[in-house]
Amino acid sequence: MLGLIPYQRDDHMLSYYHTGLYYPEEGQYRFETVGYVDDQEIDMYSSESHVNIPKTVWMEENEGNDYWEWQTSLRKGWAKVFRDNLIILASRFNYTKRFHALQLSYGCVLYDDDSSTGHYRYGFDGKDFLEFDINTLLWIPAMQKAEISAQRWNSDRVIGEGVKSYLIEHCTSALKKYMAYGRKELEKRVAPKVKIRSQGQDETTRLQCLVYGFHPRAVDVKWVKNGVDHVLSGEGTPILPHPDGTYQIRVSVEVPTKDGDTYACHVEHSSLEETLTVKWEPNYYKVSVRAALLSASLISVITLIFFIILERSGNTE
Repeated sequence: MLGLIPYQRDDHMLSYYHTGLYYPEEGQYRFETVGYVDDQEIDMYSSESHVNIPKTVWMEENEGNDYWEWQTSLRKGWAKVFRDNLIILASRFNYTKRFHALQLSYGCVLYDDDSSTGHYRYGFDGKDFLEFDINTLLWIPAMQKAEISAQRWNSDRVIGEGVKSYLIEHCTSALKKYMAYGRKELEKRVAPKVKIRSQGQDETTRLQCLVYGFHPRAVDVKWVKNGVDHVLSGEGTPILPHPDGTYQIRVSVEVPTKDGDTYACHVEHSSLEETLTVKWEPNYYKVSVRAALLSASLISVITLIFFIILERSGNTE
């Protein structure tokens, strides 16, 4: 829940993720904030360090001490608000869990035509809780116990107007500034490479599509049967970073082991003009080819021996 918001090839996004953890029995509280431009982590704050720090060279080089002190002050304010809200929500839900988690995801998307929009939504204990509708300025509850918060915030339209103003004006302005700092890195496009692996059993075959070496992070990988049918993935890893700044993902499926059906891994990425399709070649096909080549070689050898024998027989006469 509250993962990275998808965006299109020429769009850019600034997003923040706040997470608060409250342990009622121990009376402990932890808070963390991570900021992103597109898929690049730009800054981070935690209640352990009490300092907001840059996570990219281009943010560190272009913003001075005043900026980071200001951001640290904002994060400390968020940490206090989250702690108070977590105590209220834990009481409202009357849970006896060891800990409770409050999450907030917010940010803005800048489209290639210079228009923009934003998102702002809360989660509680791993479930959607409350979301802001930027068009109506209303807070939409995702569960019954979120209705109290929604009614309270909807009763004061100034709250909604303030959130929309932040998302459309301040957030978009900040995004444009950060994009100028890191444009070279943010707009880098590296096409993915693909490897297909398979492991056959009596009745099923496990197909694995490894996609690696691509940038930016956003990618869509799926298996397709006979060129038309999407095969639901039985297993997939998260998109993982490489030390060189690229990413990788692995998607696996299990399919019936039988002749006739064809399978291919389809990859869509912003570095590609069209979908990259890599077909799986069954092992039995490779074995058949080897067997055919071996048979042809044996026939050639036998034929050669036969003619040699005939020739020698003729010479003897």
